[in-house]
Amino acid sequence: MSKPKNSAKPDLKKNSLHLLLPTSLESAYTELHMDVLSVKNLTKRFGKFTAVDNISFSVGEGEIVGLLGPNGAGKTTTIQMLLSLMMPTKGTITCFGLPLVTHREEILQRMNASSGYARLPWRLTVWENLNVYAHMYHVTNRKEKITSLAGRFEALDLLPKPFQDLSAGQMTRIFLVKAFLNDPELLLLDEPTASLDPDIAEKIRRFILEERRCRNMSLLITSHNMSEVEEMCDRVVFLNHGKVFAVDTPEGLARRNSQAEVSLMVKDGLKRLIERAKRDKFPYEPIYYHNASRASDCTVPYGYRETGHRIQRNRNKPAVT
Repeated sequence: MSKPKNSAKPDLKKNSLHLLLPTSLESAYTELHMDVLSVKNLTKRFGKFTAVDNISFSVGEGEIVGLLGPNGAGKTTTIQMLLSLMMPTKGTITCFGLPLVTHREEILQRMNASSGYARLPWRLTVWENLNVYAHMYHVTNRKEKITSLAGRFEALDLLPKPFQDLSAGQMTRIFLVKAFLNDPELLLLDEPTASLDPDIAEKIRRFILEERRCRNMSLLITSHNMSEVEEMCDRVVFLNHGKVFAVDTPEGLARRNSQAEVSLMVKDGLKRLIERAKRDKFPYEPIYYHNASRASDCTVPYGYRETGHRIQRNRNKPAVT
């Protein structure tokens, strides 16, 4: 029996999924996989000083990205521009596929932010402050939402207190309550665990990771706590002097460095430590504290007069013990 004329094997390349998708469905598929936040060529100048210099990065859906760098690198300025608190000199910010400059109100309703260094109206109570924000975010079940989040952040006893009576760590917890009031799709956290006790900071990190897992929330976090970054972040954007210095995973960023710097406070055995550093060819330099006048003056009671040496350790060599 002869084969039908149209029995030729189909051209899989021509019949790929991409070509078979209707235009509307293809557009929807693309939208589902686009970045939640996209920053292109963002720049901020103050007179002749450039705080943020032509940076570009993105945050994907359900991704946690760390924005790292030394003090003055441009991290907080970047966060302020992402919140539309400061206008960029040039560049574009796109959130949820919408330009921030023309869809500010719509975008800010779907995101939130927290900073360890911000402040709320001092004379209002914590409850009054949070209730105002809940109204602004159109939270329907305001009382239940505030109470539930305050319980999660161990802040229920703070609700009736005036904001001015709170400690720095308590203020940080209240700002985190505010940040989760509207169940944000995108959350910007500037030093989220600054001023917190280690046990509270650990609970908050677990809560943030749980929220990401349950709601596929996206986060951009600034932090100087490298263990926190390693625990939470999928990718890291490292800024230096306002420019993007590196973009990598936390592990990949750590592998790029061939040296690490370790500072040691030494009460006894300083001479032996220096001899070991010299023997293993570790470069070091003395650091003097308080009234210490010479490197060998290291046996006085701790807390009264201290001295130490900075030891640089190459990762390929054994550590100084």
